[in-house]
Amino acid sequence: MRMAVVGTGYVGLVSGVCFANLGHAVLCVDKDREKIDMLNAGEIPIYEPGLQAIVQANREAERLAFTTDLADAVGRSDLVILAVGTPSLPNGEADLGYIAQAALEVGEAMNDYKIVIVKSTVPVGTNEKIRAILSRASAYPFDVVSVPEFLREGSAVQDTLQPDRIVIGADSHEAASIVTELHRPLTDQIFVTDIRSAEMIKYASNAFLATKISFINEIANICEKVGADVTQVAAGMGRDRRIGPSFLSAGIGYGGSCFPKDTQALIQIAGNVDYDFKLLKSVVDVNRDQRNNVIRKMESFIGDLSGRTIAVWGLAFKPNTDDVREAPSLDIIAELIQRGAIVRAYDPVATDNFRKAYDHPKIVWCADALTVVDGADALCLLTEWPEFAEADLERIGERMKQAVLFDGRNVFRKERLEEAHFRYYSIGRPHLNRFSAASLPRA
Repeated sequence: MRMAVVGTGYVGLVSGVCFANLGHAVLCVDKDREKIDMLNAGEIPIYEPGLQAIVQANREAERLAFTTDLADAVGRSDLVILAVGTPSLPNGEADLGYIAQAALEVGEAMNDYKIVIVKSTVPVGTNEKIRAILSRASAYPFDVVSVPEFLREGSAVQDTLQPDRIVIGADSHEAASIVTELHRPLTDQIFVTDIRSAEMIKYASNAFLATKISFINEIANICEKVGADVTQVAAGMGRDRRIGPSFLSAGIGYGGSCFPKDTQALIQIAGNVDYDFKLLKSVVDVNRDQRNNVIRKMESFIGDLSGRTIAVWGLAFKPNTDDVREAPSLDIIAELIQRGAIVRAYDPVATDNFRKAYDHPKIVWCADALTVVDGADALCLLTEWPEFAEADLERIGERMKQAVLFDGRNVFRKERLEEAHFRYYSIGRPHLNRFSAASLPRA
């Protein structure tokens, strides 16, 4: 098929590239001329493993192109994918301004029957609003189909090419059949439903996963008080097929572009129909407070943070991405500085994006995982990049003023810590905390 993909963020770019890889002719559209120039020059504006090679291969095969000309792209396509951003407004609701404008421009550019696929995450009822916008802007026939995305940053290519399931929301049987066949090469796990249910599936899925994360973090906090090991608790829980092991890793909470935005949006969606979503509000509160645990534990280990030098490993909200949106590191580093600490920070790929989001004279930006710990009173691991897990802890400790490690992602096991002799704090594993703190004197 010939398709236009409107928006070249994570969802639009990865989706367009992967459809091109399946043999379709894809035009990716964005208003950002600088981003389109970069893509046409073979550069990728986001860090996503495996993406650049697929982009290059499909550009060379002339199945993939990038443009700022939306009207031309729509006119040359049978199918249009809307994948523009729906950021949060101050009240938590999704900002639908970008997708409404995109729908208007698509409608004005129509020159024949089109299927418009909405992949942007939108509140229930938005696809109907898009249909109304298209109807006012175009005299040509069309169908609107909701196909929510379930991509994980860092594994977006794999998630697109090997999805757990495809959800298709449609009112037209013919359009649903065409979109089903479009996705058939990816999986046979295709679930067709009505449009409003498809919209809700996206929010409900992310809210449930966020709930699992906050739940296991609450369990971790109890484990610290009763002497249990949250990693063992999670492993035992995960063996129950009704629960499963995914998203049961205790730590400093979730971040990124999806969970924080979608949980707040779903709370607002519920509020707009006079429903108080108490459970999800608690999930958000737990996640926010979990980040403060690191600060509290740091003060209990090394005292007043004023004038202390704190090294930070990891700025991205998760490994294999340069995305720092809603990353725990933003709140934690800001709080450290608020309490008078000097921060030395390093991330393998996300430093530039973090500096755009938050820069401060008390942050020293370092070039590698070893240099960042020089003279530090404590080391705080916030993102579980493999290079941190594989680091020589003994060598790291020797370069620090005090060998104190706060493992916000439970990366290290007892055997590694016994070799390194760190004073150590992790999340919900009190036997490790006692082992390190009790056996080593304070500096």
